[in-house]
Amino acid sequence: MDKQWEYQVRINLEEELAGLARGDPDNAAIKPLADILAKHRATMKCQFDAFAEYVAEAEKRGTENYPLYAWTKATIEDAEKHAKYVKSFTLYVDGNEVYAKPLADALEADLQPLVGGKLITRLSKHDTNPANNPQPPAQYRK
Repeated sequence: MDKQWEYQVRINLEEELAGLARGDPDNAAIKPLADILAKHRATMKCQFDAFAEYVAEAEKRGTENYPLYAWTKATIEDAEKHAKYVKSFTLYVDGNEVYAKPLADALEADLQPLVGGKLITRLSKHDTNPANNPQPPAQYRK
């Protein structure tokens, strides 16, 4: 039997609007996006902020229990990657980071018209199949 993968939708926002989304998610400038997210019971989380929270939690609770700590810390300390990830957002549906394909497909379809405009610069859908996801570089594996 084939494994049923779960999915995640991610978006990249234009730089100025990414700052608004991080600090003022109710701002009128991102209302078209907020309306779509509300329709799908979805919220967005900046990937850089999620990485920084992971690092802070690991440092508070003990890094030995956080296998991605070193890689994630190196990522947030890299200026080029910082610039990339502050514009990238993971979309959560009903509070879940990954969700069923039909939910991801519907969210992706409704967001598609915003891609290439003044708001969303990139839209992608990812599955939980490890073969399709980056693995830590050798220097960060235990």
